Amino acid sequence: MIIKGSSALVTGAGSGLGKATAQMLAERGAIVHLFDRNGGAAKAAADEIGGTALVGDVSSEQDAEAAVEAAATAGDGLRILVNCAGIGTAGRILGRDGPMRLPDFEKVIRVNLVGTFNMMRLAAAKMAAASERADKARGVIVNTASVAAFEGQLGQAAYSASKGGIVSMALPAARELARFGIRVNTIAPGIFLTPLLHSLPEEAQQSLAGAIPYPSRLGDPAEFADAVRFLIENQYMNGEVIRLDGAIRMQPR
Repeated sequence: MIIKGSSALVTGAGSGLGKATAQMLAERGAIVHLFDRNGGAAKAAADEIGGTALVGDVSSEQDAEAAVEAAATAGDGLRILVNCAGIGTAGRILGRDGPMRLPDFEKVIRVNLVGTFNMMRLAAAKMAAASERADKARGVIVNTASVAAFEGQLGQAAYSASKGGIVSMALPAARELARFGIRVNTIAPGIFLTPLLHSLPEEAQQSLAGAIPYPSRLGDPAEFADAVRFLIENQYMNGEVIRLDGAIRMQPR
């Protein structure tokens, strides 16, 4: 998929991996729409790159429909969707205060997994209706999972389940949407220097970095964005899940 001139929609684009992805797309000439629950963060990020800020919740049908519609009216239609929105609430199945509250589990699943599916289904409908390009492509979708999908730690049952669901969707989604000329890939990032980790003490950051074989540092969001670029531009990449983690394998705690 050619990025230049393509209308792109990035969720969770107000900060972290989503913001870095939006910046990368703008630098390569895309028409970028930044979708985030935090309207102030979305606008600030959009102003930096000349994009359009969209406010809403990825798990809301109404909010998602509005965001996808806005992106579909730009350029020759919505061509790129990158799902970065997500939450990481921790909680043990059975903690000191008893069983995990079911609403807490459901919230993580709804935002991370249902939200990703919600955006994907709506974007796919717009992409399928768009004109076919010279390479027979109509669109590309990149979802964000996590290494926790494979090696969830203590307290990550909900988070791992949500990200594991995203991993499992990659292949069937790619197979279903292939007939429309739409590709679907997933990135499973390791430990990246997002705003959440920025807030940790330097000692804690160094401890996390020390667990990464090579390079022994936290991931740079720009490296995640570069992986997104590769998945968008390489037309033969489809139905794949890429670990982007410096060869880390998460321990139980």
